[in-house]
Amino acid sequence: MLPHFIELNNRVLDRFTAEERANIGVHTCPGGDCDSVHSADVPYNDLLPSLFQMNAGYFLIQMASERNREQVYKDIGASLRGDANGVKQMAYLGVTVTQSPRVESADEVCAQLVSAANYIDKQQLGSTDDCGFSPFSIDVKPNHGTPEFARDVAFQKITSRIEGTKMAADKLGVG
Repeated sequence: MLPHFIELNNRVLDRFTAEERANIGVHTCPGGDCDSVHSADVPYNDLLPSLFQMNAGYFLIQMASERNREQVYKDIGASLRGDANGVKQMAYLGVTVTQSPRVESADEVCAQLVSAANYIDKQQLGSTDDCGFSPFSIDVKPNHGTPEFARDVAFQKITSRIEGTKMAADKLGVG
């Protein structure tokens, strides 16, 4: 089914100009509702090469909670395209685990991105958060306790992501 899904999406994406498609993104994750990863048994390396065949401009990829990051970085680097029907693809890697209340440090975020740059073109690399925080919804957050605490943690994690991404950009000479 996956090849048909990619083909169908590309038929829709073909209706947009390359400039418009640069602003169209795709998100992938093993699930994050109720602090669970209900699809974690599907390895990224079974999905990513096909996913990057979509002519979208960017991909938001849950990575901070990934068990085999280095292999996935390699798969992304091998599959991410410099020319996806006129669009240079970007990979935005999740660098904070939204299902955990532990706040990653800026140094941890930086280290993840610098490690990823060993396999992914640094001009096609960015950061995001794993999945969504959902502190304002009725999503059950068993690891966080209360929505108020989850909201505070979300803002701390976003701050660490921004600071760590700036640190990585400086180390990698981009920015």
